Amino acid sequence: MTRIGILSDTHGLLDERVFEHFADCDEVWHCGDIGSLEVFNKLQAFKPFRGVWGNIDGYDIRTQLPQHNRFQCEGVKVWITHIGGYPGNYDALVRPGIFQQPPKLFVCGHSHILKVKYDRTLDLLHINPGAAGKQGFHTVQTLVRFEIDGEKIQNLAVIELKPKEVGDKM
Repeated sequence: MTRIGILSDTHGLLDERVFEHFADCDEVWHCGDIGSLEVFNKLQAFKPFRGVWGNIDGYDIRTQLPQHNRFQCEGVKVWITHIGGYPGNYDALVRPGIFQQPPKLFVCGHSHILKVKYDRTLDLLHINPGAAGKQGFHTVQTLVRFEIDGEKIQNLAVIELKPKEVGDKM
């Protein structure tokens, strides 16, 4: 069994509570818009790390991470990207690949909207963990934690860090 913590859209701000919520995780996955090498380095030093770069990430992060990260975790084929869309409205850049070789788990960020949705057509689970940073229109910072046990994705938990405060960057 592999315990995984997923976050996205930190935009250069890593809330220290991420380390508490992901303490029991075996891996941490970041869905892009990391925002700084400092955040990237902290996450890499914390746990085994997988990630992708996002549209706000500079050359420093883009040279460290791919735009699309396809791999297998236990018995589950995974695809992480930043801009991916969601079931019924996949982004044009991922649409051909997702229909030709669908993963069992499709994870993306970008929208700042927490969403977990099953795609019956492709038999895959879509997860967008929302935004863990403060920059953007979202009102609550969110994370997702779950387990992969063989071919099963289970025990998914949504974690709300806190509502953004007045004066936080929007």
